[in-house]
Amino acid sequence: MAEHLRDKVLHGEKHEDTHASASRWRHQESSSFAKHATSHAPTGKGDSNDLTNFLNSSRVEPSPQASGSTGPRYKPLAVTGDGVQGIHGIATQAEEDLVKTEIPADGHGVLEVKCGPLLNYRRMEHDVWFGSVLIVTKGGGIFDRPPPVLLIQAKPAGIKPQNGLGELGTNGVRDEAYGEVNGVDYSSFEDPSHHGDINRSSTPSTEETKIIAIKLYSDPVNTFWRFDLEVPMQEIEIMCEYAIPGLNFSQTTKSDKNNFYIPAIDDSMRIMFHSCNGFSVGTDEEAWSGAALWNDVQRVHKVTPFHVMLGGGDQIYNDGIRVDGPLREWSDIGIPKKRQNYPFPEELRRRCDTYYVENYIRWYGTEPFATANGQIAQLNLWDDHDIIDGFGSYTDEFMRCAVFRGIGGVANKYYLLFQHHLAPPATSFTSEGRKSRRLRDLPHTHLHATSDSTEEQALSVRSATARPGTTSTNTTAEVDNSAQLENTFVLKEHVIDSSYIIGAKPGPYVVDHSRSIYARLGARIAFFGIDARTERTRHQVNYPETYDIIFERLRKELGDAKASSPIKHLIILLGIPIAYPRLTWLENIFSSPLMGPLKFMNKRFGFGGGFFNKFDGNVDLLDDLDDHYTAKTHKKERLYLVQQLQALASEFSVRVSILSGDVHLAATGRFYSNPNLNIPIPQDHRYMVNVVSSAIVNKPPPQAVANLLARRNKIHHLDADTDETLMKMFDKDPGPSNKTSNSNHVTMPSRNWAMITENKIQISRVAHATNGRNGVHTNAAEAANGHTTNAEGTNGAAAHGPTTVKDGHACLHIGEVDAGTKHKAADSTRHGKDEDGGLDICIRVEIDQHDNAGKTQGYGLSVPLLAYNGAADLHMSKHGVRHPTADESTDA
Repeated sequence: MAEHLRDKVLHGEKHEDTHASASRWRHQESSSFAKHATSHAPTGKGDSNDLTNFLNSSRVEPSPQASGSTGPRYKPLAVTGDGVQGIHGIATQAEEDLVKTEIPADGHGVLEVKCGPLLNYRRMEHDVWFGSVLIVTKGGGIFDRPPPVLLIQAKPAGIKPQNGLGELGTNGVRDEAYGEVNGVDYSSFEDPSHHGDINRSSTPSTEETKIIAIKLYSDPVNTFWRFDLEVPMQEIEIMCEYAIPGLNFSQTTKSDKNNFYIPAIDDSMRIMFHSCNGFSVGTDEEAWSGAALWNDVQRVHKVTPFHVMLGGGDQIYNDGIRVDGPLREWSDIGIPKKRQNYPFPEELRRRCDTYYVENYIRWYGTEPFATANGQIAQLNLWDDHDIIDGFGSYTDEFMRCAVFRGIGGVANKYYLLFQHHLAPPATSFTSEGRKSRRLRDLPHTHLHATSDSTEEQALSVRSATARPGTTSTNTTAEVDNSAQLENTFVLKEHVIDSSYIIGAKPGPYVVDHSRSIYARLGARIAFFGIDARTERTRHQVNYPETYDIIFERLRKELGDAKASSPIKHLIILLGIPIAYPRLTWLENIFSSPLMGPLKFMNKRFGFGGGFFNKFDGNVDLLDDLDDHYTAKTHKKERLYLVQQLQALASEFSVRVSILSGDVHLAATGRFYSNPNLNIPIPQDHRYMVNVVSSAIVNKPPPQAVANLLARRNKIHHLDADTDETLMKMFDKDPGPSNKTSNSNHVTMPSRNWAMITENKIQISRVAHATNGRNGVHTNAAEAANGHTTNAEGTNGAAAHGPTTVKDGHACLHIGEVDAGTKHKAADSTRHGKDEDGGLDICIRVEIDQHDNAGKTQGYGLSVPLLAYNGAADLHMSKHGVRHPTADESTDA
């Protein structure tokens, strides 16, 4: 019975009953199984040979390369981990469970996929790529059902699939794509299918590996399945093809077959960055051609595939919950005090739960975003719209109300599931109940329910939350959330992936620990994304204790890498811009006592309409202003964060670059040493570019708002040694027009996304201009803050930097010369093709909002390597970094 059901999952409803053998978990399937596999198409899609060839491909490991071989070293693909069958045929516990599993009485064996596959990247370690795939299937609960199986194989990126899952044509001849791809010439490699002997190939193994799904979460409506991937990297770029056969896809545009790319061991990843991936409430989506810019992402990906896409926050907009969702009645209450005292009972929690999961399924299944989800590995941090607009930045008294704490818990649940492929806390906050339990505060794990949870066990996993108005993590919560566990399974994960940096204590409104992320992005680039939402209040972004944990971890990672394979670029993801114009004057107006009478009129008579928000009754834009690092309430914390990053840059000679979103326009700010210090940019640890790319979907602000920000673009002094300002980058409007605002070349109010590529230093250049301290290769012709002498610039021609640099309104170094449409980083044929070790950055801006194709104009700049030689040590010693105090954090 179990064997039959297992094969229904893998091969569809119609199959013979006597096909399987006792050796089915070993290297070679039985002949009857092979015959069975050739008889039926597993999904009803396409030719049956697609999966047949895949399932019955050779599993014999190749012999060592012959001496004198010039091809790359061979390393077999061996996907391992929980619920995985590796190449040695050892059945895991998950596989044993699969054999024993009986189908539930109300099921049919073939799972219906409601969302996915969603591909995530986690980290790379010891030349192994770690990631995961998530699917959401219909139905579930606490009963067991056969888990789906994922099949995966790898091959050189230059091979173009011709027959199903990556098979070459039947004549064994390469097509036109089997040549030079992404800078690697594959034409001299043996064709693995031409001789029918994988031992003759210098390419990665094409053997298939099976991965059994892990059930993360299941309730009567949905089940979340995760496939853990561990893929050995090669000395060439590889393409991994995966399939999840035996599934029905409710979304007609989705397929069970996908592929993704992994860079060569010695290469860094090609990076795509986006933010604000959704529409605000009330936006005319038709007028903005939907998610059109994802078509542009796909066009670029097909030519030069991305290895990772970084989500900078607002990957989904859940604001509609208060307009056409279960919080409509609450938000329509005219008096903020009554909204504050509104309860959040279990019935309302269930309705909110349904809204969030359905919104995720709808949006993550919307093309062309949905296709990108399964083909480019995601690495995401959240922001307010992933919960609800302004979450964390309203007044503390209002943020502690039952409704905000309730939706914070529900949003966190689905953020963990959809965006991180992690099991959520077993229960979340409600405002009703009689039984009480002490809070459980575990920094590296959750309290989870399992499928055999009893009432006593359920009581032990009560919501880890405090009473309204309290902040202690050891208070008693007078709630009973056992109803949330009825017919519900939540995986008990004892170990969270090592890429996460867990916060010191639960957040004040989302009662869970923050999850920042560290991950290496290939050979010389590292990524750190800070969770700037879980711990956020109007007066803080993150706890001081969390900063201690973060910078201790970063120093350890950079220090460990320095000994063997140094990190040259550290990319920091901050959802909110940090090098950005101040709007303190506007903050002062909106928070002035003069606004008091208007607020009173709004509360009593609705005067002012949309000028005031629907939550705490303050001016609607005030929460957005308070969100910014440049807000006066975050002034000291911002100084501390930037100075800590400067210290990291100098200590490890690593160039720090910052990515941000949120503001729905494109801009590029940067910190740099005061020009009076005469520190060359290649040696300036304070030079940090802040690329602001937002939004990829949401509508931009009016041109007048962008121009206002441009007029506020002053030279700011972070401290005595560090200046900051936006740089001139937008030399023209996107498209054929050569016109642009005469007064605004620093902000672009159009939809956009960004791409980042390392200019890899070639071996032939190793002997050129080496800085002895860390072996950093630099252009020796560069001088202080942009001075050049007959050097080959980043634009491929003789670069003529400014003879003097007065301030940051001018170009500071070669990479900023001709920044914009004329820069080589904006040219797809030259982007990332230099050999100086710097980063090419291109912001791709939408040309026409009415064009469904989402065509864009590129604006580029380059960021140089850092060869820190101690030039600024004297100045650094004058300014020690320290945590802001509570009093300082509220200074004007």
